[in-house]
Amino acid sequence: MTDTTRTRSRLVRMLPRDPGQAHRPASTLELFFDLVFVVAVSTASVQLHHALSHGDFVHGITSYAMLFFAIWWAWMNFTWFATSFDTDDWLYRVLTIVQMGGVLILAAGVPAAFGEGDFTVPVIGYVVMRVAMICQWLRASGCGGALRSATIRYALGIAAVQVLWFLFLFIPAELRIGAFALFALIEILVPVFAEYRHQTPWHPQHITERYGLFTLIVLGESLLASANAIIDALQKVEALAPLILISVLTLLMTAALWWIYFWPPHHRAITSFARSLRYGYTHYFVFAAAAAMSAGIEVQIDILTHESHVAGLEAALTIAVPVAVFLIGIWLIAIRDNADGVVNAVIPIGAALVLLGALLPQSVLLTTAILVVIVVVLVIRPPQPHRLGGGKPHSI
Repeated sequence: MTDTTRTRSRLVRMLPRDPGQAHRPASTLELFFDLVFVVAVSTASVQLHHALSHGDFVHGITSYAMLFFAIWWAWMNFTWFATSFDTDDWLYRVLTIVQMGGVLILAAGVPAAFGEGDFTVPVIGYVVMRVAMICQWLRASGCGGALRSATIRYALGIAAVQVLWFLFLFIPAELRIGAFALFALIEILVPVFAEYRHQTPWHPQHITERYGLFTLIVLGESLLASANAIIDALQKVEALAPLILISVLTLLMTAALWWIYFWPPHHRAITSFARSLRYGYTHYFVFAAAAAMSAGIEVQIDILTHESHVAGLEAALTIAVPVAVFLIGIWLIAIRDNADGVVNAVIPIGAALVLLGALLPQSVLLTTAILVVIVVVLVIRPPQPHRLGGGKPHSI
């Protein structure tokens, strides 16, 4: 029996992981954990597509923003916890699988939340995930030492917020957006409350690899939209050329966003507690925008197949806004500090041109061209070798 097998067959003391470990790739459990988020992200994206395609922009976007927050925050909390305390023993695995069950429950409730404003099932799924996370933090409190207070604060803070989410179900519909904003703010302040005195350690390369893997998940939604365009083209010969064109443009846009995201060395962006907060929290907009772009692509397909009457500026913005948000988000948290003046001018200008291009005909083609130009600039001008920031690793 190997040492690894012995570790998994018994409980081990949950101690902080070494942030300087030479090689720390994502574990198979973490990759397995991500699979349920493929389901959750896809379900939310599909419902956003339906709302946008029917012109229900306000309700669709607000519902998507709230549900994606639950998806993102549960994923991010597990990810940062795992980089600090992953033991990979049987109890750690069981609690992780419980969290996966919560994600599937949340995903099952997404259609009702969009269609009927009923958040009961998503809240139940979210609370299941968070209760499992509380158990993980309580177990981590056994590490003793200076980190014990941080782990206890995490458990108490998360538990308190779950009471608020339960009360959220009884708040009148007209007050829910305001209540959600307040409760979400309290939720994201839990790490600040927990770690203001003693910070849990993290592995820079491991944590940024995990963010990169989730980025691939959300970008994968756009590749699915590209495949859907080809499928529709084969079934509707009269729209063959436009649908094939939108499929090709979608592939190019998605590839360009992938190129842009992975251009900078992300581990340089999380060298202090404040920078790790900025990196982690801004990714909400990066992830949500990437997944929302696929909904915009599906809207374009619906227009070409005469299944949607949304047109003009509104239709163009379903792609332009997500692309611009993605560009600005990744520029702020990872590219800006690693780029020269040319790159730092090209990306925000490119984001602005994408938005302005929504006013023009063939906006999707124009957006693709702008992204290709940005990629060409990044190829010509590689990341700067110096490292900005400083400080020891912290967690959120």
